[in-house]
Amino acid sequence: MSSTETDDFNGSPGAGGITLSQDVQGQNETLSVTLKKVEDFLQPFRLSMEKLREVSARLRKDFIRGLSKRRHSRPPVKMLPTFVRSTPDGTERGDFLALDLGGTNLRVFHVRVEDQENVRIVNRKTDPIPTEKKKGTGNQLFDFIAASLADFLKSSSLTDQTLPLGFTFSFPCDQKDIDKCILVRWTKGFDCSGVEGEDVVKLLWEAIKRNKPHPLPALSSNISSIDMVNDTVGTMMSCAFQDQSCEIGMIVGTGTNACYMEEMKNVKRMEGEDGRMCINTEWGGFGDNGSLRDIQTEFDLELDRGSPNQGENQFEKMISGMYLGEVVRLVLVKLAQEKLLFGGELSEDLLTQDKFKTKYISQIEEDTTGLEQAWEILLKLGLPASPEDCEIVRMVCSTISTRSAHLCAAALATIVNRIRTNRGLDHLRTTVGVDGTVYKKHPKFSQRLRDAVRILAPKCEISFLDSEDDSGKGAAMVTAVVPRQPKGSWLLEDSDGEGEDEEEEEEEEEKEN
Repeated sequence: MSSTETDDFNGSPGAGGITLSQDVQGQNETLSVTLKKVEDFLQPFRLSMEKLREVSARLRKDFIRGLSKRRHSRPPVKMLPTFVRSTPDGTERGDFLALDLGGTNLRVFHVRVEDQENVRIVNRKTDPIPTEKKKGTGNQLFDFIAASLADFLKSSSLTDQTLPLGFTFSFPCDQKDIDKCILVRWTKGFDCSGVEGEDVVKLLWEAIKRNKPHPLPALSSNISSIDMVNDTVGTMMSCAFQDQSCEIGMIVGTGTNACYMEEMKNVKRMEGEDGRMCINTEWGGFGDNGSLRDIQTEFDLELDRGSPNQGENQFEKMISGMYLGEVVRLVLVKLAQEKLLFGGELSEDLLTQDKFKTKYISQIEEDTTGLEQAWEILLKLGLPASPEDCEIVRMVCSTISTRSAHLCAAALATIVNRIRTNRGLDHLRTTVGVDGTVYKKHPKFSQRLRDAVRILAPKCEISFLDSEDDSGKGAAMVTAVVPRQPKGSWLLEDSDGEGEDEEEEEEEEEKEN
């Protein structure tokens, strides 16, 4: 890509598909002045490739700090070992169980791996999680999980088999081993007593042995092992079975996160230097130490102040579906107050937090129906909008979703560039397994991300593979590879000292890059 193309891609008003119809542009001089003011207003959201490279470099340093023994508990990017040492090689076969405890539902899967072309969900069951189970005791929640699992085994005619179980538990955890995981804190509306600070695998085993309300005589005899699976790792593993070059998992949905296969010698918290281990980056916390303050707008700061987790997950708040709609809403309110939109009028809905849904952004950015959908959405929000208003709203949506895609590309570039450097390669070819509604449902997000990462990681050839049924198939793949992965990896005791090894490694990487 030429320098001219790069400049246009980064900084022009039309970057990321932001266009204005000729009819609107040519209506009158007053409108042209308004559009110029809106363009200027949105400029802080438009990040040049130079700035995105700076962001990537900052994240690279946080990766090093997170992997270090001395500082792993302090940096916002946690770089958590997952104890997954291998990706699928295509030889995996068998039947597996999977549990996925989400924010709304508990899902149970029976996965059968017959060959590389035939991995299928034989059966599945979804149980809504009652509010009283989310707010009660830990025993009540895990008894509910065990009873759902027992019912599933009975209805699926699996009571005469003993199968390994992959447990997708997507809450903040400190994983000590593939089968030992300490809950740090509840999120997603859960607040069960007696679970935070405890090993959730142990709690599940205890519930299986209690076997209330006794739907099976000996549920524990049906489960041979329980392996913990982060949802991002599940995404990578499910895609890696289809494409063995997949060593990265990425989610851009309600939240955002990524994992990748890191060289063991760089994981300072772990014993041993041979082979690789999947690292759960928890990159949503990037910037929690103020390192992204120079690119945060007044709207990002206002959103953070109004969030229940103020000061946390700063990177995620600029990228993910939980927050994008709210950023757009805050911008629209300010534009209306500046009399650049809706004739200066505001509605009660527009002034209400989270009323502008992230899914509206995807609808408004559709090429053929976007402006019509913008008008319908604004009308629903109590804003009878003019055609010019609809054009401006689409410009706002496109600008903010483009920033999301570009920041995500900067973070992904950090990972692929690191893998290439770690392995001493002139050129890296790799695959990223991807899941999440923002990536999959937004009409232009994935292309914007791919275009940007191509510039930010020019020595890496990256393919993207959409994950399907990742929580079931991914958990199955983890349980399938565990028996053959290298043994003897364990966490070293934490050190509180302030060593210089991280700075030395950073300097060495700067030389290599």
